Amino acid sequence: MRSMLRLPLDAFMASSTRPRLVENTFRLSLTGTPGTGKTTVAALLAKAGFGIISIEELAESAGALGEVDPVDDARPVDLDALFDSLTESWKSAPASPMIIDGHLSHYLPADAVVVLRCSPEILRGRLSERGYSSSKIEANVEWELLGGAWNEREGEAPWAEFDTTDASGESVVAAIQAWVADGFKPADPEAVLDWIARMDE
Repeated sequence: MRSMLRLPLDAFMASSTRPRLVENTFRLSLTGTPGTGKTTVAALLAKAGFGIISIEELAESAGALGEVDPVDDARPVDLDALFDSLTESWKSAPASPMIIDGHLSHYLPADAVVVLRCSPEILRGRLSERGYSSSKIEANVEWELLGGAWNEREGEAPWAEFDTTDASGESVVAAIQAWVADGFKPADPEAVLDWIARMDE
C-alpha cells in the first residue's frame, strides 16, 4: 500500500496575502482529494514542459516530513516548518513554471491553485483499487463530498477546479494550460462542484 501525506492535528494553516503573479514563471499548487488524478495530471504537465516537485520532496528537504504512521500509512508534514523554509526563497519567481503536486499543496504560498475533483462514487472505486482500508476510503470520499480543499482556502491567490470524473488526463491538462495562458482567469469559478446537490437532482 502506498504511503500518503497527512496534516498533523496541530498543523498551522498558513495564511498569506495575494501572491505576486509573474508574466512567464510561477508556482502553481496542484491539489485535490487523493484519487482525483494529481499524479497523472502532473506527469502530463511535466511532458508539456512544466517543472514538477511534490510536497513530499519539499517537506523532506526542509526536514518537515515525519515517519510513516502505521495506523494510517501516512507521513505527517510539519507545515509550520515547511512554510517557514519557503518564505524567503519563494519571494522571487522560479526559473521556470513550477507545479507543486500534493493534496496539501494548497497550504503553500503559491501563485495559483488548481483543485482536481472527482465524483465520490468514482473516487471510492479508485481508492479501493489502491488497496486503501474501508475507513480511509470513506474518510477521503466524505472529504471530497464536502468540497475537499475548498474548505481550507485562505488568501487571495487564484483558484480553479477541474472535474476528472469522466475527463481524460489530456483534456484536463489542456484546460489547465488554457487557464494559465489566460493569466489565471477567472480567479474564482462561477460555482464550485457540489456533489451533494447533484445527488439530490
